[in-house]
Amino acid sequence: MGRKVTLATCSLNQWSLDFEGNLDRILKSVEIAKTQGAKYRLGPELEICGYGCADHFYESDTLLHSFQVLRMLLESPITQDIICDVGMPVMHHNVRYNCRVLFLNRKILLIRPKMLMANHGNYRELRWFSPWNQLRKVEEYFLPRMIQEVTGQETVPFGDCVLSTKDTCIGTEMCAELWNPRSPHIQLGLDGVEIFTNSSASHHELRKADQRVNLVKSATTKSGGIYLYANQRGCDGDRVYYDGCAMVAINGDIVAQGAQFSLNDVEVITATVDLEDVRSYRGELCQPHMESEPKPCHRVKVDFSLSTDDDIYLPAHQPITWLFHTPEEEIRSGLLAVGLPAEKWTGWVSVASERRCRQLLHRLYCQLYVCAALPGYRRQHQVLEDVRRVVGEQSYYPQSPRDLCGHIFTTCYMASENSSSDTCNRAKDLSNQIGSTHININIDIAVKGILGIFSAVTGRWPQFQANGGSQRENLALQNIQARVRMLLAYLFAQLSLWARGKPGGLLVLGSANVDESLTGYFTKYDCSSADINPIGGISKTDLKSFLLYCVEHFQLTALRGILAAPPTAELEPLTDGQVSQTDEADMGMTYSELSVIGRLRKISKCGPFSMFCKLIHMWKDALSPTEVAQKVKHFFRMYSINRHKMTTVTPSYHAESYSPDDNRFDLRPFLYNTRWTWQFRCIDNQVSQMAVNAPKQ
Repeated sequence: MGRKVTLATCSLNQWSLDFEGNLDRILKSVEIAKTQGAKYRLGPELEICGYGCADHFYESDTLLHSFQVLRMLLESPITQDIICDVGMPVMHHNVRYNCRVLFLNRKILLIRPKMLMANHGNYRELRWFSPWNQLRKVEEYFLPRMIQEVTGQETVPFGDCVLSTKDTCIGTEMCAELWNPRSPHIQLGLDGVEIFTNSSASHHELRKADQRVNLVKSATTKSGGIYLYANQRGCDGDRVYYDGCAMVAINGDIVAQGAQFSLNDVEVITATVDLEDVRSYRGELCQPHMESEPKPCHRVKVDFSLSTDDDIYLPAHQPITWLFHTPEEEIRSGLLAVGLPAEKWTGWVSVASERRCRQLLHRLYCQLYVCAALPGYRRQHQVLEDVRRVVGEQSYYPQSPRDLCGHIFTTCYMASENSSSDTCNRAKDLSNQIGSTHININIDIAVKGILGIFSAVTGRWPQFQANGGSQRENLALQNIQARVRMLLAYLFAQLSLWARGKPGGLLVLGSANVDESLTGYFTKYDCSSADINPIGGISKTDLKSFLLYCVEHFQLTALRGILAAPPTAELEPLTDGQVSQTDEADMGMTYSELSVIGRLRKISKCGPFSMFCKLIHMWKDALSPTEVAQKVKHFFRMYSINRHKMTTVTPSYHAESYSPDDNRFDLRPFLYNTRWTWQFRCIDNQVSQMAVNAPKQ
């Protein structure tokens, strides 16, 4: 009958500048799509070179190697008899564009440049690419000689155009264009385009997946149509994790869904959909060419059909319900799915008496991803290969999550005279439950040695404030303990496997969460300094919820004591054997207050005065305007004094919308006038005015 089409989209774990690996994964996805009967295959944004090349996009090598890969794709027998839609940078008239290249049977059909760029938050596309601003305009693109030799073409269409097959019409969107109020699919649908495709490099963020799904559903609810969404998966070399979620929708319903988190390098999603369903939907709800001045799409015709004449027995995919992860499940899955360490590392070491979330993440990594994937390792053999490479045993096969955790994860409790026995016991109990190789170290001898050097030079021995010392002495003594832990962590990371007669080294995991980074409540070059910080992009509130989730779902009972204990750095002397120092007392505000302040600063774009104006209403039942003013001013003093620490903070996976990450997401000065005289005067004047206008009691 020629009405049903089978389409394929995918999530690929592409890596910036890994042209060899990227080519292999693209070919694998095309091969899978063909075996599942698809006649059209869509891939992620810039999949040939990798999305995160950053300033490597300036290099002519990146363009050259992308075309070399394109040539190999065109020549491959795997890509024959299927329309392939791949992403790569292309330079046209000496201007660099982020493009989709559509080809079939060794012929390039068209090149479609991105029109609406992502240039906010984690994205800087306008730094490397220009948008194609010429609506409905198509020019001739002169192909490089290496491509002409394969295709026999000198020029191909380049610009805002769509592809017309013998049975339907296909239009392209790219990532941010879906999120834009002027999304191309609106006019494309009004001009009769039936299939919309979106190649994305969309990063994961807690509580974001539903926005993406709702946008795809909305795109086809308004005017009907079929929508294919492809995305990258994994970390391609930067501080974000791309979370897949490949999907197919028709007329507002999702009919095929890919995984959000997985260790699979290649995931292909196919769906069979009925073109007549689109036409019937539009016939009832839509009036074509409703614009007063319609601008018809430039159609590039191809002698090819996505459907077959005899499809009566081919079942169409039916609507499904998308099950979204809770934030706790996203923390569990998102941070773990980033993948195994680079080749020269054979595991991780987690240190310091602080926060158990890093340990949990790696236990759950072993349990939920690696061990869950291995029973089907013939389909996911790469997972087993990675495990054996990391462990350093070619015949190794994990018997349980605890077994794998013991091979790749080392935990280290570094106690001092200021550490409580309760904290030491909690660390030991949790390590026993997750199965890590656990080490207990006392750092007092190292601390006293450093102080001895200082005393030999100056003739002075600093004291804690509790013992009569000054605030400067008190802070310096805390910093020594914290920094010794960093040095010992790297020593044990490099040599602990050597001491056990094993090859390789360990990656060091750091700590400090979003809220602590926001206020600078950590020591520069302490246990927050590491190779990577798994929890650095998550708020304290979400981390506590995650711990509770793990107690309930994984029977990690050692966490109950950790949850009940007040957060503390344990860097000051104990009082009667008990902790006297707490994080919230040191910071002058609670973690829940910090979470609110952090969202107002970043998401709501509030400076000190705007934040005060909002908080007097949000906190009116708990704090007076004067108390709110004190909180706001205290926060901005802490933030501005400590902002310099963000220039050296350990890389972490972006997961929170109010992250203070100085590398890319939150671009601000690191040197401030910390008095904020003008801003704070405005707050004080407003407090005074409110006091004058307050109703008399």
